[in-house]
Amino acid sequence: MSAQATTQTHQASINRAEVINLYRKALQSGVSIATLDEKIQTMLERSKIVQTAESSADKNWKSRVWNLLPKAIRLGAAMVPVLMILIGVGLVGSAVWPIMVYFIQTLPGMQLAKLEAPIPQENIIDVTPLVSAESQASGLVAGETTSADNELDPIVVDTKLDYTNLNNWFADGTLPVISRSDDLDQGITEYRLDIPKVEIVNALVKVGSEELNKNLAQYQGTALPGRSGSPVIFGHSVLRQFYNPKETNPRRYMSIFSKIMTLTKGDKIYVTVNGAQYTYIVEDKTEVKPTDTYILAQRYDVKQLKLVTCVPEGTFLRRGVVTARLVIN
Repeated sequence: MSAQATTQTHQASINRAEVINLYRKALQSGVSIATLDEKIQTMLERSKIVQTAESSADKNWKSRVWNLLPKAIRLGAAMVPVLMILIGVGLVGSAVWPIMVYFIQTLPGMQLAKLEAPIPQENIIDVTPLVSAESQASGLVAGETTSADNELDPIVVDTKLDYTNLNNWFADGTLPVISRSDDLDQGITEYRLDIPKVEIVNALVKVGSEELNKNLAQYQGTALPGRSGSPVIFGHSVLRQFYNPKETNPRRYMSIFSKIMTLTKGDKIYVTVNGAQYTYIVEDKTEVKPTDTYILAQRYDVKQLKLVTCVPEGTFLRRGVVTARLVIN
């Protein structure tokens, strides 16, 4: 029973007790039951009249006060509930709409997640151009899958992870190791990235960095720009309405890759390393699971560039990958 119902029952029991006591006193005083009933009925009618009068007076007072207010204030007060509803709908829509646009417009034009490594796993030992990504924790190589991969699609965790740390972009929280001996050849530790189509200008890329809130990060061990293989660059994404990649924005790297999945075949990406500029042309886009580390795989018979971010924008469910190839300037 609710507190309100309990209170009402208690009040009702008190009223009954008072009535019984009143009847008892009336009988002791020699007053007839009929006379007592008549008096009680009269009192109830008077009480009802008083309550009706008070309610009417209260409504009249409120009406007078309301009419004394300027028309603009009255109109504004009447519009406040409608305005609050519209604001709520707008906030929900602003969060949901970009995700819907991604699934309706962007996703259908991409390859889906079920991709295979470029070369069958059993043949990797015999083919030198492909260097696979191996996991420190499990020893898996590119292209292999586990039972956990098949059971969870996408992977959702209960704990809140810090996605400004690149370690948390992978399912087990461990960075896979790329089997390369010349990770930082020529002493190159950082360079610049420009993508005119999405207004990214002079973005800092650091090789081996894990701090995605301060810069873009080239995955440690992947090829340097302009060389055989594929630099794999990771960057943050948020809802597109918060996208602001301008250099004047101190938090630009929190949203910098929000629109890379809108790139289309033929769009240009420029990479500048020690004064030398390399031009890449977008060839393909795809979407993969967080466990699909084969996107780090290096093929040294081609010169490519891979950009990686979370998709849909503003979520951490899957990974979007843009692949571009190097062209001669």
